[in-house]
Amino acid sequence: MTTSRKVPEFVIAGHPNEGKSSLLSTLAEDDSVKVSPYPGETKRCKAFPVKIDGQEIIRFVDTPGFQNPMRVLAWMRKYKGATSNIIRDFIASHKDDPVFRDDCELLRPMEKATGIIFVVDGSRPLRRGDKAEMEILRLIGRPRMAVINCKTDDSRWLSSWQEEFRRHFNSIRVFNSCKAGYRQRIELLESLKAIDQELSILLDSVISAIKADWAARRQKSAEIIASMLKDILGFQKQTPILLPELGEEAEKKLEAKLLEEYRSFAKKREAKAHKELRRIYKHRLLDSALPEHSILQEDLFSKKTWQFLGLSKRQLVIAGAIGGAAAGAMVDIGHGGLSMGLFSMAGGLIGGVGAAVGSKEVLAGTRLLGIRLDKESIVIGPANNIQLLYVLLDRALMYFSHITGWSHGRRDYENAHCELHENGKRGFTSEWSMERRRICQAFFKAVTDKSQDEATIFQAEVTFVGMLEDVLKEIAG
Repeated sequence: MTTSRKVPEFVIAGHPNEGKSSLLSTLAEDDSVKVSPYPGETKRCKAFPVKIDGQEIIRFVDTPGFQNPMRVLAWMRKYKGATSNIIRDFIASHKDDPVFRDDCELLRPMEKATGIIFVVDGSRPLRRGDKAEMEILRLIGRPRMAVINCKTDDSRWLSSWQEEFRRHFNSIRVFNSCKAGYRQRIELLESLKAIDQELSILLDSVISAIKADWAARRQKSAEIIASMLKDILGFQKQTPILLPELGEEAEKKLEAKLLEEYRSFAKKREAKAHKELRRIYKHRLLDSALPEHSILQEDLFSKKTWQFLGLSKRQLVIAGAIGGAAAGAMVDIGHGGLSMGLFSMAGGLIGGVGAAVGSKEVLAGTRLLGIRLDKESIVIGPANNIQLLYVLLDRALMYFSHITGWSHGRRDYENAHCELHENGKRGFTSEWSMERRRICQAFFKAVTDKSQDEATIFQAEVTFVGMLEDVLKEIAG
């Protein structure tokens, strides 16, 4: 077998409804693969290429399940020809027999395949037909791996499967296709090298390409998140006061209108970033599916969001001591960690936190968005409170964790697991080191302080994106 410029092709085989399509969908990062709880969903073989920068690096083939393993095995045991011709001769002998239609269909791509991945459901006991299928694959003589697809946590039958597999396969892997992430996919590909020594160099190249692609995705994701933060934190709008003689009431209405415009802008910009992240990680069906109780379902500016995400009161005080004015406002401890004034205004838009701990001066939006009033206009933005950066960051990182942790072979979107624990914070940033917070403060100042020079701004943004890449690697590998 030559390994020069060859695209490795692995056939996914097994009994119907064992998780073949789910495994393939996860390995290929392709949620277009039909996955069904009903046996027999796959009728025809179909190849699913994995491409990076437009170049195919590996290919997986979905197949129908074995339908007549005992009868196929009986024929193969009587076969007197060369092992290399056994598949071709079986198909020639049974191509016109409708009983063996599915068996011929699944055997056809195995003749030229780089290897075979045999999938079984590890939550059920071993059956006679399973042993027949394993023996068929042994007689075919192609390099092969056994994958025990653990659909549930039931491991009662795991040891019996492993014992039987050792007699028939070059490599064995326990794999949950509905929970596997990047690391598990890499580990499975590493295990495939054990099925044939000649595959090592070929698969090393594939694995290196996937790792490089994953690193590029992390970098792009960090840039997307940073760009979103820059746009939302740096948002600024000036509206003239056309009729100043109308007085304070008219000014408050104009303030509320500006705040609502900002609220709408921030929500749309965050949604755009989430969409871009889904595209990078090839989720077309997942969309924005999240459980109702997820904190990510809460409005960005709701009280609950700000109670559970961002920094603690103590951390914000420290941030203020380090960053001074650049850190923005502190949380108003006198109001239970949040100023309530703004929640009753502008449709619940959060803000109004005091400029210093214990401050009682609450002007809707002033401490969050830097609303300024002069004789001729009202100016909103840029953001005045660094806590907004941390809240947005937590939401972005939680969403990143959600989509990178959601296997492409999983289809229970209504059961998305992303709970909000009422007893503690669910964000990431509250656990960050002081060094990472300093980087955040420099970035916050760079995108909100218009007086800084371009070189300082550029360096702060580059350092922030680099730090984010490290965080994303910690989350998803």
